[in-house]
Order: sequence, then structure tokens, then C-alpha cells
Amino acid sequence: MTVLIPAYEPDVRLLNLILQLQTFGLGSIVIVDDGSGPAYRGIFETAEAYGCTVLTHIVNLGKGQALKTGFQHIQESNTTGYVVCADSDGQHLPHDIKRIFDVLQEQRTPGIVLGSRQFSGRIPLRSRFGNTVTRSVFALTTGTKVYDTQTGLRGFPYSMLGWLLQIPGERFEYEMNMLLAAHQEGYVITEEYIDTVYLDHNRSSHFRPLVDSLRIYLPILKFSTSSVVSALIDFALLFIIQYFTHHLFLAVVTARLCSSIFNYTVNRKYVFTGGQPSKVRQSFPKYFALVILVLLLNYGLLYFYNETLILPLIAAKLLTEASIFLFSYWAQRRFVYS
Repeated sequence: MTVLIPAYEPDVRLLNLILQLQTFGLGSIVIVDDGSGPAYRGIFETAEAYGCTVLTHIVNLGKGQALKTGFQHIQESNTTGYVVCADSDGQHLPHDIKRIFDVLQEQRTPGIVLGSRQFSGRIPLRSRFGNTVTRSVFALTTGTKVYDTQTGLRGFPYSMLGWLLQIPGERFEYEMNMLLAAHQEGYVITEEYIDTVYLDHNRSSHFRPLVDSLRIYLPILKFSTSSVVSALIDFALLFIIQYFTHHLFLAVVTARLCSSIFNYTVNRKYVFTGGQPSKVRQSFPKYFALVILVLLLNYGLLYFYNETLILPLIAAKLLTEASIFLFSYWAQRRFVYS
């Protein structure tokens, strides 16, 4: 087994964690110095003196890249077994790290084991709120419940390292992308509850609430933008065709077809595939099968709101789009581009 610890400007808590881990005899410890600078060199030299392998980034590249550097090194070492990632700030206790290792040994199929915090007691507001939001977003977009999507305590079999290196993301968004990709790939996500430790109100965390939250939620933000532009195209064509033809069904079908072609192109290239477009022959038939289903739902709901409830067409259209937005996102991520 290998314990992988990404570290940026660590303090003595990293050295304490190393000494405690060595008492368990879990295996080698790999530390990635993510551009901490000369002021922290003494900490890393002491870690090397304790027998750890220290990999160094000259400049700060982000937690995601630090993890990938560690994964690459471990993979090239041609070892077998498991790797457990832990944070350097003392939030992950040695006995909990060992518990993740124990659960990995019990697995029959490759998968991710998360050390999930229960968020009981006095928890910093930003940590409680941030995890609640990401947990909700993850559940809505995948249909899968993960209690602690932001935990840095994660375990994997070595066989998954090549896959982990292919996941996009360089900073904190990498860990969310990992869970989304695991869901798509069919890897089992197992949660093992651990102690929740926040030292000094979590002031040692390098998480930037605005910038890093934007990175984490970027997939759904990109989907929302794509959907909004597609909806504007749909809106404009719907009213233009309806005005000239006075035929609701023709207007709905034509507007939806044109906006769907635009939406498919954008989502295939930029939203769900990390900048590497999926093959058209794989995603195109599934996408337009979904379009037909959404089209029927769109017409049915629009007819219900507009004709049955006698709502104005604009209000009926807004209600219809809101009704199918989350369904469309979930279906595209889960089935179309998986």
C-alpha cells in the first residue's frame, strides 16, 4: 500500500501524521510538494529523513495536478496493492486512513472508497454549506447519493491509476470530476464514515470559496449556459413559426429540432467530455432518442399549461423548460455521453 499526501505550505502537522502512519506499518508514503517554496523546504527535508518519497513542483499547480503527479510516480514504480490519498493538515487521522485501506482489501471489484465526514458538532459554516451544495448538485446530476463529495481521504486499487490520470482538472475541481467520471464509468463508490476534524476553524485550508467553487460547479454551469442559449433559439423559432403558421405542433417540432442540433454540438464538444468530443456515431443516436422523448414531454407539458390551465404561451414555455431541465442534464450525463 502507498499513502499519497499532496501538500502545499504544510506545517508540523504533516510530520506528526507521517510518524503516526509509520506506527501502523501501512507501506510507503509519497508526498507531493505543490510549489510550497524555499520557506517550507525544511519540512519536506525532514519528511525525506523519515523515509518518505518527496516529489516537488517548482510552482503551485493545484491539488488535482499534485495527485496526478503522485499517481504517475506510483504507477511507474510497478508496485501492486492500493493507494490512499490523505490531506496534510491533520484532518485525516491515522486510524481512519487505515480503515480506508481495510475497506479496499475487502472489495471484490475495483472502486473508490471515500472517508466521509459526518459533519457533526461544531463545523465551520463554509465547510458545512459547501459540502451540502456539492452533495445536492451531485445527487441531482447523477441520481446517486454521496454524503461527502469534498473529502480528500480517498482510496483506490492500483489498477485504477491509469484511469485516474485521464480525468480532467488541475485543482480542487479534479476531485468532483473524479466522482462524476466514476459514476459514468460504473465504478462503485463506497463511503466509510470517519471522524470530522477541523483544526483552528479550518484556517489551514487553501480552498478559495469563489474561484474553486466555480471550478467544481463548472460542468453544470456549462450545461446551464448551453441550455439557456438553446432555449433562446427554441423560444425565438417557436414564436416566429407560430406567428406565421398558427400551428403549435409544427412550431414546437421545428424549433426543438433546430435548438437540439445546436445543443448536441456544444454538449458533445465542450460540456460532458472534458474537451475531447465523443464519437458522433456513439452519442448521436442516443442524443436524438432523448430529443424525441423530451419533445413529447415538451409538447405534452406545453399543451397542458397553455391549453388546459389557460396560461399565456410565455409562462407555459418557462414552466415546461424548468420541468425538463434537470431530467435532460441527468440523461445526457448518464446515458448519452457516458
